[in-house]
Amino acid sequence: MSALETLSHYDIQMHPVALKFLSILQFLRKEGFNIIFCWVPSHVGISGNEIADSIAKFVFSFLSQDIPYSDDKKSFVSHLHTTWQNNWDLQMNKKLHFVKPFIDMCPVLPIRELDVKLTLLRIGHTRFTHKHCRKDTCVSYMSYRFYCQSYFN
Repeated sequence: MSALETLSHYDIQMHPVALKFLSILQFLRKEGFNIIFCWVPSHVGISGNEIADSIAKFVFSFLSQDIPYSDDKKSFVSHLHTTWQNNWDLQMNKKLHFVKPFIDMCPVLPIRELDVKLTLLRIGHTRFTHKHCRKDTCVSYMSYRFYCQSYFN
C-alpha cells in the first residue's frame, strides 16, 4: 500500500527507485498505455503469482541500481556505532566507562556554561573532591562520591 501512496504524488526527495519507476510510467502513458494499479491485501492464492515473482526477480537481476545514500548511511552509522561500542567496552578499567558505559549522545544543555560544568562533573574534572575530602583514597570525584566514608557521614 505504501508503494502505491509513494507513486501517487511526485516529490523531489523521493527514493531513486520510485523516481525511476515514475519516469517509466510517464513514458508508457505518453506512448498510449493505460496503466491501472490495484492494491491487493495479499497475493497468496492468486494464480500465476509465483511466475510473476520469478519474472520480477529475473528482470531485477539485470538492472543496475546504485544504493541511495540515505539507505547506505543507515547501515554505515549502525556499523560504526557497533564498532565504537566494542572498542569502548575493551576499556572497562577507565573511569569514564564507569560513568558512561554505553556510547550514545549526551543531552546538550542550551546554556554552554552549564553544559561544560556538567560534562566536567561527569568525567571527574572538578575541584569538588579536593574541597571536601583530604584522604589519599579519594583520587577522583567517582571515588569520593561512591566509596569515601566521609561522603556518607
